[in-house]
Amino acid sequence: MSKVSDRLVILDGGLSNALEDRGHDLSDALWSARLLRDDPAEIAAVHRAYYDAGAMVATTASYQASVVGFERAGVGRAEAERLIASSVRIAREVRDEFPGRLVAASAGPYGAMLADGSEYRGNYGVSAAVLRDFHGPRLELLMSAGPDLLAIETIPDTQEAEVLVRLLTELNFPAWFSYSIDGAFTRAGQPLDEAFAIPAIDQVVAIGINCCTPIDVLPAIRTAVSASSKPVIAYPNRGESWDPVARGWVGDGTAPATFARDWAAAGATYIGGCCRVGPDDIRELHTKYLAEEV
Repeated sequence: MSKVSDRLVILDGGLSNALEDRGHDLSDALWSARLLRDDPAEIAAVHRAYYDAGAMVATTASYQASVVGFERAGVGRAEAERLIASSVRIAREVRDEFPGRLVAASAGPYGAMLADGSEYRGNYGVSAAVLRDFHGPRLELLMSAGPDLLAIETIPDTQEAEVLVRLLTELNFPAWFSYSIDGAFTRAGQPLDEAFAIPAIDQVVAIGINCCTPIDVLPAIRTAVSASSKPVIAYPNRGESWDPVARGWVGDGTAPATFARDWAAAGATYIGGCCRVGPDDIRELHTKYLAEEV
C-alpha cells in the first residue's frame, strides 16, 4: 500500500450485499463470483460506487472464486481461470477512472469454496498440502492479472494462515492479511496474539481483522499493535450473524463510521467494511474522516 498516504486509508465495503441491493440473487454456491460470468458490468458498477463514496481500495470479486467452485457449477477449467483473473481486470478498469486508487485481489479461505459456512469455523480437517494446492494456483492467477496487492482475508485459523504465509514468501507479492475472529480468538479458537505473529514477513503490508462483529474490533486492534509492528487493518461486518442454512444475515448491525475514531486512535491505519457494509456506509466513513480527521 505504498502508493497511499500514512494517514487513515478508507477501504471499500461488502461486494455481495451491494450486488444484492442492485437486485441480484447470490444464493447459489458461487455467491458474488457468479456475476464474473453472468454480469461483470454489475461488479464494475459496485467498484465504481465504492470509489465514488471515497474508498481508496477496491477489493475484487474473487473471494469465493476458485477453479473447483466454477467446475462444480459446470464451468471448464480454462474458463474458470479466465474468470478468476477477470475479477482483477474489471476492478483495474474502474480504478483507472480514479487516479491514485488501488486494487486488492481478494483471496478468501478454503472454507469459502465449500460454501457451507466453514470459513467461520476453520479446522477444516484437511492437510496443509490440500490447503497449499488450493491456494497456490489461485494466488498465481490473481497476481498474473496485475493487482496492486492481494487481500488475504477472513482467515479463520492459524493452520491456514501458516500455509498462506509460506506461499506469500515464495511468491514474493505484497498482501494484507486479515483474520475472521470471535472475541480474542480466531474463529477456530487460537489466541489472536499468536495468530498476528504468523504473518511477520516482508510481503505482508498490514495485518488485522475482517468480517467480525464491530464490538470485537477495538480489542483486536490493540492486540495486533502489541503483537506486530505491521500497520493494522480493520473492516468488520455490521454485526449481524450469518445463517449458512438460510444463506442470509440475521440480527441488527452498526456501520463502521460509528467506531472509526476509536479504531484509528487505537492504531488502525486501514478501515472499511465487510458484509452488509455498503457504499453509503463508506461515504459516511469518508465524510467523517474528512470532517473530523479521524
